[in-house]
Amino acid sequence: MTTSTRDEPFGGAKLALLTGRGLVSILRDDVPHIAWPGHWDFAGGARERRESPAACVLRETREELGLALEPARLIWRQTYPNHRGRAVWFFVARIGADEIARIRFGDEGQGWAVMPVGDYLAHPKGIGQLKEQLAEYLAARPGG
Repeated sequence: MTTSTRDEPFGGAKLALLTGRGLVSILRDDVPHIAWPGHWDFAGGARERRESPAACVLRETREELGLALEPARLIWRQTYPNHRGRAVWFFVARIGADEIARIRFGDEGQGWAVMPVGDYLAHPKGIGQLKEQLAEYLAARPGG
């Protein structure tokens, strides 16, 4: 698993929140001025100031879903180049039904859902690189 410090440049971070065989996904706004309008996304977004990748994704998860997770809950982390060649982080965490019940959707996006992981991976409105990154995690985790 890759690690990072606050001083290394990166553009942002995303978090796949897994629960049982499901995945928390956020339906992005359907407006033309954003990337991936109307697509199913994961919690996350752009870096603010000099925050670490973990701090970035945990802040975005609080803002978008109202969930305050501890950094130790991040069970997978990996960097990938975005379309501009800048590093972005992909994290995975597991959450339980009690946390799903505590989700309070923020003001970005049309809504959220828990969908089966396989449905997300096959969904035509799933974001391509997130599908690839999730599939890489699933293939690498113990027990395959």
